[in-house]
Amino acid sequence: MELRKMDNLGIDTSLLGFGCMRFPTLENGKINEPESEKMLDAAYRGGVNYFDTAYVYHDGDSEPFTGRILNKYDRSSYFLATKLPCWEVQTLDDAKRLFESQLKRVDKDYIDFYLLHSLGRESWERMVALGVIEYCEQLKADGRIRYFGFSFHDEYAVFEEIASFCKWDFLQIQLNYMDVDEQAGIKGYYLAEKLGIPVIVMEPVKGSSLAAFPEDITGEFKKVRPEASTASWALRWAASLPNVKVILSGMSTIGQVEDNLNTFTHFEPLSKREYLAIDNVREMLTERVNNGCTSCRYCMPCPAGVDIPGNFHVWNTYGIYKNAGQVHWDWGHAMDEKSKAKNCVDCGLCEAACPQKIRIRRDLKTLQTELDAVCQSK
Repeated sequence: MELRKMDNLGIDTSLLGFGCMRFPTLENGKINEPESEKMLDAAYRGGVNYFDTAYVYHDGDSEPFTGRILNKYDRSSYFLATKLPCWEVQTLDDAKRLFESQLKRVDKDYIDFYLLHSLGRESWERMVALGVIEYCEQLKADGRIRYFGFSFHDEYAVFEEIASFCKWDFLQIQLNYMDVDEQAGIKGYYLAEKLGIPVIVMEPVKGSSLAAFPEDITGEFKKVRPEASTASWALRWAASLPNVKVILSGMSTIGQVEDNLNTFTHFEPLSKREYLAIDNVREMLTERVNNGCTSCRYCMPCPAGVDIPGNFHVWNTYGIYKNAGQVHWDWGHAMDEKSKAKNCVDCGLCEAACPQKIRIRRDLKTLQTELDAVCQSK
């Protein structure tokens, strides 16, 4: 297993980290514990020493399950990461109560990597105002957590503020070869490198969207490395960045564990030819967008309350990746019904304002039908 040294902490972490948010499940939605235990065991035997869970994963079942399975192993042989659910913290006492419950749930005397979970502007400002940063620093001084960091989901400007706020031990960002300009993005990676903060990468395969393509796109990879899985290309792209110390993979099958172990046990940074292949794939995927919306928001606000750029983002993302599971979440759960395309009143104000001259009303009707059909098909 490829190891990466976190120079500021004096430790070596496995480049592959096990993300404990997508264990296989039973028909009732609960974790398939025998199968998941086999996966954790295989990862540990293969050299994985970083296991990442969170308070909310698997409806709260991930922390106790992961902690219980890891109890089979020498506590000093692995790193356990979990996260404070900042959205549930309205007082400092909430943070204290949640941490104490997490320590019991994972059944450990200390947590190695403790993160403020999914920070954005509003949650960050609240954590600062409540004194949660100082509280976590005290937990570290007391030895109840070893390293303190954060995970992030917002714009780069917010990331820059947070990353520069204090001397973080590490940080976690979403990064893959298709999302270099999303959220913190590649600019965030380079800022962390400049600040000397080790980077942990989440969503390197974009929630499985970069793991399966049509043959014409996959063929670009097969020309160069015919034996390699499509997912391994995304993992190696992130791993070729030297300040990336752990790449989290939310594995759901033993086959995924084995494939990822193979990628990182015999890790090779991308060659120039391989970077060119990824550039070709990126261009081919980008050409599959349904329309040219740039999210400039000149069409907003919509008098009917439709989130026009938000609707197009879900539709265009589906057009690129054909990831039905992502649509079920983005369209079926995350988007407010009042913001959906179906509420368009056909006034045409958006089209008059659109610099791309997109036929917005037509596309809104089309995407509503198409995305509804995807959600109903599963």
